[in-house]
Amino acid sequence: MDLRRKPPLQPPPTTKRQQRSHSPIPKASDALPLPLYLTNTFFFTLFFSVSYYLLHRWRDKIRSSTPLHVVTLTELSAIVLLIASFIYLLGFFGIDFVQSFVSPGRENEDKNDINIVKTNVLSDVYDYDYDVNDDDDMVVKSVVCGEVNSYSLEARLGDCFRAAKIRRRAVERSVGREVLGLGFEGFDYESILGQCCEMPIGYVKVPVGVAGPLLLSGCGEFMVPMATTEGCLVASTNRGCKAIYASGGATAILLKDGMTRAPVVRFATAERASQLKFFLEDGVNFDTLSVVFNKSSRFARLQNIQCSIAGKNLYIRFTCSTGDAMGMNMVSKGVQNVLDFLQNDFPDMDVIGISGNFCSDKKPAAVNWIEGRGKSVVCEAVISEEVVRKVLKTTVPALVELNMLKNLTGSAIAGSLGGFNAHAANIVSAVFIATGQDPAQNIESSHCITMMEAVNNGKDLHVSVTMPSIEVGTVGGGTQLASQSACLNLLGVKGACIESPGSNAQLLARIVAGSVLAGELSLMSAISAGQLVKSHMKYNRSSRDMSAIVSTV
Repeated sequence: MDLRRKPPLQPPPTTKRQQRSHSPIPKASDALPLPLYLTNTFFFTLFFSVSYYLLHRWRDKIRSSTPLHVVTLTELSAIVLLIASFIYLLGFFGIDFVQSFVSPGRENEDKNDINIVKTNVLSDVYDYDYDVNDDDDMVVKSVVCGEVNSYSLEARLGDCFRAAKIRRRAVERSVGREVLGLGFEGFDYESILGQCCEMPIGYVKVPVGVAGPLLLSGCGEFMVPMATTEGCLVASTNRGCKAIYASGGATAILLKDGMTRAPVVRFATAERASQLKFFLEDGVNFDTLSVVFNKSSRFARLQNIQCSIAGKNLYIRFTCSTGDAMGMNMVSKGVQNVLDFLQNDFPDMDVIGISGNFCSDKKPAAVNWIEGRGKSVVCEAVISEEVVRKVLKTTVPALVELNMLKNLTGSAIAGSLGGFNAHAANIVSAVFIATGQDPAQNIESSHCITMMEAVNNGKDLHVSVTMPSIEVGTVGGGTQLASQSACLNLLGVKGACIESPGSNAQLLARIVAGSVLAGELSLMSAISAGQLVKSHMKYNRSSRDMSAIVSTV
């Protein structure tokens, strides 16, 4: 690998102003006829001598009842000398006081000269009139040397694409390795500025496949985009969609829709914390708190408040609707409004954190499994015996038995929390990445229990997935990026629903649940029929030599 290095920047020629700045700095005291210490002594003695003389004269006038405003020429001269010496002494020995301004002023002038030179150099570096390649090399060198902060490139250059290019080259030069396989061209870096990713150097290319059509009763048919690098995943989900379609479709029901945020506050005593708990849980106060909370957004609507106490610490779980947004920022703003309001009646309340993990975000938690978070959805379908046999290549009794021993009993033995399924996280992650959701929220969004039961005299299979905390949105975050926006548009849920706010995000949650249902059906069938290893060896392995494509320098 050959990384070019530009010769170091040559210092600019010195200006006459800079040459003058290196000459000795003249002092104001140089203009005095006497040394500075003698001048100070003279005025100090003069001030006290004249003061003594005038006080002595005024005492005599008071004793002789002579008007004080009647002064002689000598007394007038003494008054003038007093004022002059006072002005000098008030200036902290005069000349020294003046010099304290003159000298630093000159030093600041020198510093300004240096700053002007530095500014000119940087202006030359960032000047678009220069040759582009040479210009970029100079900026790269400045970043590598630490003279320019990498995070400030977008603001300095005013060009996000060029900033990412320079940062990428600086990183390569710093570590001594290239990132040839990392995508760079053809991406809108302006779209992620200040909202999706900081200090970008490129983008990762993740293949997107489609599974479908997924038929959801009352919702329509959907081709589900899935971004994944796991072979068999899209093909397996597609087979599940085929089985559902052939059996008349699935039904997805939205049970609940509410995002949560739970701050933690502390009091001096547990009794005081309990008083706030009772206040928040009293229905009489809910309307007032709702008005305060709902001011944060025209879509945020407070639904309920749940409290849990630990000693003198109180955890307050707010739940609210958030329209078509996933809603974390929205609910956080509403919570802050309420906390500010509560300070009036509870001034001794100490807010420890806006999030106390009772929410609970991006981590497995029983509260999400039991109470739900985001969208709670149950999706079901009845798969006919013929479809189970011809499409899924297994039998109804085999699927029911496997589900009980694997998804239910096996997960219980493992102590699973919300993981009573085969691979819900696979489908959730793939759909999340494709549609611009927060991948970290796959943790709670994949909480799922898969149920299978023989129906219609044991001939057909009733299968369902219950997912209490699917956290999705169709506006904000990564949903507005071009690729992710295109995937949302493919599903017909791009952006906000004007007629019925929140409908698009709710439909997306139903699609996620339906896709999980399809994925569960197919994987469980593959395991039941003993096809799992065979299919993965066929679709999840490659004999292609990748070393010739991507260099591991």
